[in-house]
Amino acid sequence: MSLTRRRLFQRLATPDYSAQAEWISARGREAGMMEYGEQGMAGATPVRIASNENPLGPGQHVLDAIVGKFPEAHRYPFNAKQTEGALITAIAQKFQAKNENVLLGPGSGEILTHSVRAFTSASKPLVTAWPSFENPRDTAKKIGTPVREVQLDGKLRIDIAKMIEASKGAGLVFFCNPNNPTATVHGKTAVADMVKAIRSASPDTLILIDEAYHDYVTDPSYQSAVDIALSTPNVFVTRTFSKAYGMAGLRAGYAIGHAPTIKAIQAFKMPYGLGTLTLGGAIAGWANQGHIDNERKRNTEVKAFTVKAFADMGISGTDSQTNFLFMDIKRPAAGFRDACRAQGVLVGRDFPPYEKTHCRISIGTMAEMQKAVEVFKKVLGTTTTTSSKDGQ
Repeated sequence: MSLTRRRLFQRLATPDYSAQAEWISARGREAGMMEYGEQGMAGATPVRIASNENPLGPGQHVLDAIVGKFPEAHRYPFNAKQTEGALITAIAQKFQAKNENVLLGPGSGEILTHSVRAFTSASKPLVTAWPSFENPRDTAKKIGTPVREVQLDGKLRIDIAKMIEASKGAGLVFFCNPNNPTATVHGKTAVADMVKAIRSASPDTLILIDEAYHDYVTDPSYQSAVDIALSTPNVFVTRTFSKAYGMAGLRAGYAIGHAPTIKAIQAFKMPYGLGTLTLGGAIAGWANQGHIDNERKRNTEVKAFTVKAFADMGISGTDSQTNFLFMDIKRPAAGFRDACRAQGVLVGRDFPPYEKTHCRISIGTMAEMQKAVEVFKKVLGTTTTTSSKDGQ
């Protein structure tokens, strides 16, 4: 049966939109096959808690906006009713900034890539914590930029003192806060002091503070660095709609900072990287802060359940300020991952140098985590049970 425009709208607009949300948030079966392969998976609908996606996908308000943009799908983004300028303006207004302070990208990943290209070279190294989000390091290696990797501290947090020392003469410092894959965060004062110290030690070095998981942080000492970026030259912040907004499959992100910094990155940007449907969804999502607040609350509750379940098994991890955990399972992640996959639960990949002891586990829905916990108990060889009230 052919899929007409009317039938497509009917399917997308149905009240039970879980399948559509799965596609948009990139948690569908195809994504699972791409990451893990089909062998060894138990059942047709495995629990996918490996890629730090929002398990619920975007809200109905976002799906409605996307459906509403289908009549414009034949138009290029610059000819649509809502162009990139509309999203840039909405972001700028929220932070009391100007449009020239904001740059869009298909997810924050492209912006990170272009930042490395714009500010590093063979004579201007990249500084990054390790392990951290790989994109900047991988890009630097591709273009021949030296990389200064800074090891984490004893609590698996980014070692700020070592970052400051490594920044001297660097082209770009990449500071992931909260950090991926360790889920740890630094507070407002520590970040502000770091920026001041780096600018004193190496005034020409750019500082990129990635806040992909900003919306999930509950640590009271934390505060976004956007204010610092808007008041301090050579500092900029990147964020994404892929996490709390549930739009990983639609690809939208942004950077915010001083106009000269944004302009330098803009020179590498592909034009009209955000499609018309993505723009409509992102604008609708941006306007609904209440939905993001509810997502943070949901994630916090499910994460607390999961942390307690691990604690009952005698297993601990870092102080997670994200929508994932980095747990010391006291065994290689590869074997744990394979055993979990065989029982229908997909957990994170290896993260050297901690792949022999730690595993990254994303936070799914409460039902998903309750199922996953039972699998973890079997795989880890524990019979400890958690009372049902802990999952409510």
